[in-house]
Amino acid sequence: MLPKFNRILLKLSGESLMGDRNFGIDPKMLSQYALDIKTITDIGVQVAIVIGGGNIYRGMNEAETGIERAQGDYMGMLATVINGMALQATLEKVGVNTRLQSAIKMEQISEPYIRRRAIRHLEKGRVVIFGAGTGNPYFTTDTAGSLRAIEINADVILKGTRVDGIYTADPEKDQTATRYENLTFDEVISKGLKVMDMTAFTLCQENNLPIIVFDMNTPGNLLSVVTGKQVGTLVN
Repeated sequence: MLPKFNRILLKLSGESLMGDRNFGIDPKMLSQYALDIKTITDIGVQVAIVIGGGNIYRGMNEAETGIERAQGDYMGMLATVINGMALQATLEKVGVNTRLQSAIKMEQISEPYIRRRAIRHLEKGRVVIFGAGTGNPYFTTDTAGSLRAIEINADVILKGTRVDGIYTADPEKDQTATRYENLTFDEVISKGLKVMDMTAFTLCQENNLPIIVFDMNTPGNLLSVVTGKQVGTLVN
């Protein structure tokens, strides 16, 4: 089985790790993700991962909590490192060599983010998890995903979500919503579709980096996407 993409950046939401829970990490979801990622590293795909932190901490409303936005964002970055550590441990349990790099220095638990070192790990067949977002407040993990994908020269961003692509409306709320198979960047903007936040999306558009939005919670979907099967929605 030959992969269509040589190097990918997989963007996962923190919420997807909750599984059926309301908070935290569901070990079943972690195991499923680790096994799915292993199936694509086994056929030679180089994998980098950016994971959100919404299952542990979401930037709270400053008016309600008294925590200023920048401080709240840093708290969210630490949550992404916790998720990254959990995913790293689970991947290594199934035999996938993994490195965690953090945009905020935490020498005891992760490497600092160094672009050339990250690329070298990928070339050696290791999965690289990028934690702590961009290291700056006011930027989402979507933006971190786009930025890191461009920096490591990834072929594509695979955005793993709970829905199987981009729809005309929210399929969880609107029964009549239909799924797009292909969209251009301009169509996404003109139709007002939510794919990523605009900063992240614009980075992809300016650098001609395709995005595939697909359902990561269905086992086997990740392998289908990287081998070129029609899964999810392609934006290019």
